Amino acid sequence: MSTCSPSAENKSNPSPNIIYILADDMGYSDIGCFGGEIETPNLDQLARDGMRFNRFYNASRCCPTRAALLTGQYPHQAGMGCMVDWPPNAEPGPYQGYLSEDQVTIASALKPAGYQNYMVGKWHLGEAPEYWPLQYGFDRYFGLISGASSYFELIKNQKRERKMANGNSRWEPPAEGFYMTTAFSDTAVSYIRQHNPEVPFFLYLAYTAPHWPIHALEEDVKIFEERYLVGWDEIARDRFAKMQSQGLIEKGLSLPQKPGSIPDWDTLSKTEQQEWARRMAVYAAMIYRMDIGIGQVIQALKDKGLYENTVIVFVSDNGATDANISRRGLNDPDVPIGQRGSYTSYLEPWAWVSNIPYQQYKKSSYWGGMRTPCIISYPELTKGLHAISRQEGHVIDLLPTAISLAGISAPEQYQPEGIDLSPVLKSQADTALFPGRSLFLEHMGNKAVIAEDWKLLKTTWSEGWALYHLATDPFEKNDLSSEKPEKYQELMSLYTEWEARTHSFTLPEKYLE
Repeated sequence: MSTCSPSAENKSNPSPNIIYILADDMGYSDIGCFGGEIETPNLDQLARDGMRFNRFYNASRCCPTRAALLTGQYPHQAGMGCMVDWPPNAEPGPYQGYLSEDQVTIASALKPAGYQNYMVGKWHLGEAPEYWPLQYGFDRYFGLISGASSYFELIKNQKRERKMANGNSRWEPPAEGFYMTTAFSDTAVSYIRQHNPEVPFFLYLAYTAPHWPIHALEEDVKIFEERYLVGWDEIARDRFAKMQSQGLIEKGLSLPQKPGSIPDWDTLSKTEQQEWARRMAVYAAMIYRMDIGIGQVIQALKDKGLYENTVIVFVSDNGATDANISRRGLNDPDVPIGQRGSYTSYLEPWAWVSNIPYQQYKKSSYWGGMRTPCIISYPELTKGLHAISRQEGHVIDLLPTAISLAGISAPEQYQPEGIDLSPVLKSQADTALFPGRSLFLEHMGNKAVIAEDWKLLKTTWSEGWALYHLATDPFEKNDLSSEKPEKYQELMSLYTEWEARTHSFTLPEKYLE
C-alpha cells in the first residue's frame, strides 16, 4: 500500500476532521463520477482523491436513513422505523417517529475525544425542540428541522408547519434573496472558517437537494435546459454506457427495459418535450448548485490547511422518487417550473433515468430505492487513488468508520450494527475485505435481506417475496423463489431473526388508517 507522507498539519492534529455529506432523493447515476451528464466537478474530484463504492446501500427513505447514518443502528433500533412524528402519538419504540433520547450518535461518540460537532441542513429526526440536533451531541446547528419546504421560503399552509432553526431557536429566512442550498453551503463554510484548527471537527452536511419541490436558480437552469430536449431514452443510454466505461457496471450487461408507463420520447409533442426537459433541467440545476457548495467547503478546508487531513463521505438518503406532488395544492401553474411559487416534482420518467440501471424508486426494497452512490475521500491515505471498491457498505457503517478513524472506541454498552470501513481505505483494494455480511431493510412493508450474492425482498405492491441471484442478475429481473426453495428459506430465516432482534415488524395497520 502506498500512502502520502504525513503532513506537518497532521502531526499537530493526528485525528482527522470528518465531513459526511448527504444528498436528498438523488438517484444512483446523477452525478458525473457515477455516469451522469450533470456537471459535478467537485464530487468528481473527491472521487479522484478517494474511492467510489458501487455496492453501497441506504434505508430507502429520508428519516430511516438519517437515523441509521447517525447512530450505526438499523432505523427501528433508533425509533425511526417509519417517518418523523408519524404516526401521531406513537408509543415509544421502533416506530415512535423521533430519534431516541438516549441514542448514541456520531457526534456524541466523538465529543469525548475532543471533537467539535457541527450540523448544517435537513434534520428530519424529530419536530419537537427536545429532539433537535443540539440534544444529540452537536455543538452548532443551522438548517431545516422538517422534511421538505420551498427552497425560497418556508411553506406555512401545509398540514404540518415547516421549521428552520439556528441552534435551539426557530429561524425564519429573509423575504428575498434566500435559496436553501446556498444557505446551507455558506453556513458550512462559515463553521469551517471559524473553527479552531487545534482540535478536530465532525461536520454533518445534509442538503435538501434535489428533493422536491424542484426549485433552482434560473442562471443554473439555463445551463441544462437545451440538454434534456434529447429526451430520457437517449440520456438513459448515454448514462449506462458511461457507467460501463467507468467500470461501475460490467460491460457485458444490457440496459434494462424501461417501465411500460414511460412513453418513448419521440411520441411526445414539442410542447410536451419542452416541459419535460424543463423539469429535468431544474433537477439537474439543483445538483449542480449543491456541487458548487461542496466545492466551497473543500476550498475552505484548503485555505485552513485542513484538506489533506479531512475524511469526506458523500451518499444519498434513498433513490430517486417518482412522486407526483401536485395533489398538495401548492403549485401555481402560471409560474415556470423551478421558480418561487411553483411546487412540483420531476416525475417517473426522469426518476427512472436517475436510478439507471436499477428498477423502482424511493421507499422500495429494489435497488432503485436503496442503492446509493458513495464516495469516500481521505487525501492523507487516498489522494489520487481514483479507485472503485466492490465492498458492500451501508449507512450503518458510517458511525463505526468515524470512531475508528478518530482512534477511539465505541461508548461502553453500545454495539453498532455496522462495520468499520476504514480498512478498505487503508488497503486500497478493489475487492471486498468483508465478504458474506448480511444486510436488512424494512420500511412500511418494503422488506429485504441481502446475503452474499443473494437478495430476498418484498414490496408493498407484491403478493409474495422474490429471490434474486445478484451475481448473475444484478438488476433484479429473474425471480428464483420457486426454483431455489432452500435458498429462499435460508434468507427468510435470516430476515425473521433480524426482525425479531430489532423489532422491525411491519407498521401496525392502525397507523395506516
